Amino acid sequence: MLLALDTTTGHSPSMRAGTEAIATGAMIAVIYPESAEPYRSIFTQIIEGIEDKARNRVTRLLVGRNSSNQDIANELRRQDVRVVIALGRNGLRTAMAVNGELKIVAGGLLSLPEAESRKVTLLSLAPDPGLLFERLKSLMPEVHRVHVVFDPNNSGWLIRLARDAARATGLELVAQEAGDLGTALGRYQSLLATADPKRDALWLPQDSTTVDESTILPLVLQESWSRNLAVFSSNLAHARRGALFSLYPDTTEMGRNLALTAMDSLSGTVVRGQFPLRNLLLAVNMRTASHLGLKFSERQQQTFHLTFPEP
Repeated sequence: MLLALDTTTGHSPSMRAGTEAIATGAMIAVIYPESAEPYRSIFTQIIEGIEDKARNRVTRLLVGRNSSNQDIANELRRQDVRVVIALGRNGLRTAMAVNGELKIVAGGLLSLPEAESRKVTLLSLAPDPGLLFERLKSLMPEVHRVHVVFDPNNSGWLIRLARDAARATGLELVAQEAGDLGTALGRYQSLLATADPKRDALWLPQDSTTVDESTILPLVLQESWSRNLAVFSSNLAHARRGALFSLYPDTTEMGRNLALTAMDSLSGTVVRGQFPLRNLLLAVNMRTASHLGLKFSERQQQTFHLTFPEP
């Protein structure tokens, strides 16, 4: 069995539930899977953020292929763990398997089935639609309508949030459902043929059904380029390949937010369910921006964390 432990102690951080965590002696366990790169580095950065914020009482539990749920459960009881931060699908699966009275905060996942989301608090990897739309309006104020193609089984919860966010941002959201690749392809072909590049933009969510990397993405990037239609994405790799911009996770800050949520859960103030990510960084494709005739002020460019093509 692979079960690596690391406990870090320090002074009480200044946060809403930090004093209760110390007063009760409750530990926060971070359960995360053994992974290859680049996921190993991503999990490490998230955990560094967790330990920075909740450094008074954090235990790492690295779960390998042969880990025993019983041994993990015994270790959680031995260290008086009251709340678990579960990273990744395997981390969450382990946390739910050993869960007794533990509260679970999950991260490193895009979404959960509705039944599972009622049992945990998930801080999703999916960028908050409101922040995406605000960034779009700051870069392209003339845009008034956003198109998106989504699978309700993958992204239904996110699109519900996006509808409210669009109204708050003064945008019209045209959201079309597609439950399979063929339907999605037809949706894209239709909207690319009719979209008005002067007022429309296309959003690519992290949806494995409707944003297929080998079929959909090349079509969208090629056709949008030829039609001068702005495309923005929830996936960093898409900005590198030609989308105007993407928002992507600030992994260390995301870890701090996971820690804060876990500590709040000790006082019962955290709501279960899944929530979009607000700890985000901005990547902009300057070649695409130039092609679209966009010019950014020096002040705007200071907010760009990554630009493509890279120097």
